[in-house]
Amino acid sequence: MKISMENIYKAFGTNQVLTGVDFELVAGEVHALMGENGAGKSTLMNVLTGLHSLDKGSITIDGKETYFASPKEAEKAGITFIHQELNIWPEMTVLDNLFIGKELKSTFGLLKTKEMKTLAKEQFDKLAVSIPLDKEAGACSVGEQQMIEIAKALMTDAKIIIMDEPTAALTEREIEKLFQVIASLKKDGVSIVYISHRMEEIFAICDRITVMRDGKTVDTKAIPETSFDEVVKKMVGRELTDRFPARDSKIGETVLEVKGISKAGVFQDVSFSVRSGEIVGFSGLMGAGRTEIMRAIFGLDKMDIGEIWLNGERVVIKKPEQAVRLGIGFITEDRKDEGLILDFSIKENMVLPTLYSFAHKGIINEKSELDFVNMLIKRLTVKTQSAQTRVGNLSGGNQQKVVIAKWVGIGPKVLILDEPTRGVDVGAKREIYQLMNELTSRGVAIIMVSSELPEVLGMSDRILVVHEGKISGELARAEATQEKIMTLATGGLEHEISE
Repeated sequence: MKISMENIYKAFGTNQVLTGVDFELVAGEVHALMGENGAGKSTLMNVLTGLHSLDKGSITIDGKETYFASPKEAEKAGITFIHQELNIWPEMTVLDNLFIGKELKSTFGLLKTKEMKTLAKEQFDKLAVSIPLDKEAGACSVGEQQMIEIAKALMTDAKIIIMDEPTAALTEREIEKLFQVIASLKKDGVSIVYISHRMEEIFAICDRITVMRDGKTVDTKAIPETSFDEVVKKMVGRELTDRFPARDSKIGETVLEVKGISKAGVFQDVSFSVRSGEIVGFSGLMGAGRTEIMRAIFGLDKMDIGEIWLNGERVVIKKPEQAVRLGIGFITEDRKDEGLILDFSIKENMVLPTLYSFAHKGIINEKSELDFVNMLIKRLTVKTQSAQTRVGNLSGGNQQKVVIAKWVGIGPKVLILDEPTRGVDVGAKREIYQLMNELTSRGVAIIMVSSELPEVLGMSDRILVVHEGKISGELARAEATQEKIMTLATGGLEHEISE
């Protein structure tokens, strides 16, 4: 199947999102689509699959002008879209999610549950996934939910699969398996549109790359004919020196100390500390318990035993409100369901944790509130026309910036960042890293949970590795390598990596 999109225009109200985009996809290729957040990548694919109608331009499929009325129609024609924001039904089982709208039924209308389970297991085996089919999807981790979405798309027998940040929540091992599946699909003539901000992946698996900037096509090239630096320059319109900014903050006294916290079946006897001006990275495989440890510290989940000390005093945190009052912020890995209220404006989301500070005798000072929000919008370079813009209308990366701004606004003593740059473009990533450096220069203690090993190595002063709910080892910045981290993450011992 060959697709040609020419001179595509799309506006939402007065906001012109696509202005003359050209894109071509040929059979059996993996084609990277790159650009900063808000460049129009997802919108272009939504136009292709019929979620949005185009304002101007043409779409040709196998030489015939074709327009889909809905994503379902596109799927019937063999085009499947795995969205960055997961379409999981949390109260339903994994099996129900895999077959929703495509249930196998007998002539009497009864579900062929056994046959469905067999097909689901075959697909999970291809992806090396072991998630119980009767498990509630809402109880699965974000990474597991991503694998469910990928499996669901592969079961449609698609000729074209659009993958929007497919590896954002996956471990290195899962990414490797996904790449094997992509290679297999490519051999069978299936085409992949691969939207990602991870440069290493683009250069590892893609054949061609189209770069977009500000709703326009900048260039299309074969991967061997371009380079990391050239792609970045085309994306951001400028040179981007050094992927990770230098760390030079002064590390001071211990701010947060966690002593022997445990939660049965989730994590055991976890102890660590973070000092002012320090970034402590938490690494480990998906399901190791990193996020669960952070949720317990912040009071989102209950721990069975253990102590939390802040600035030398023991504190009790049973709910997030107590953590916020103590100066602890938590940027959750699931921005859509836990980090934001999508129907609220940027302003309403940003001031949620600090609303009380703008009130005097029950009356909110709206000017001070708006000045505060506009300052954060400018500081984090959120792409928006107004602070009143609905957060659900922003790109994924700009939504992430709103989440970060919300917690930076409380003036935290401790800031927990769980996958802070997931789904964020290379330019915005550097802005977030620079902001982290600014915060630590002011004495903020940062805990960063990340599945991106280059990020952990590039930004952490110390790295703690979690394996099966326990801290399996600690690495200083100077001695840490990807190999050492993976050894600890998979159950290896510290003495095995020091040789």
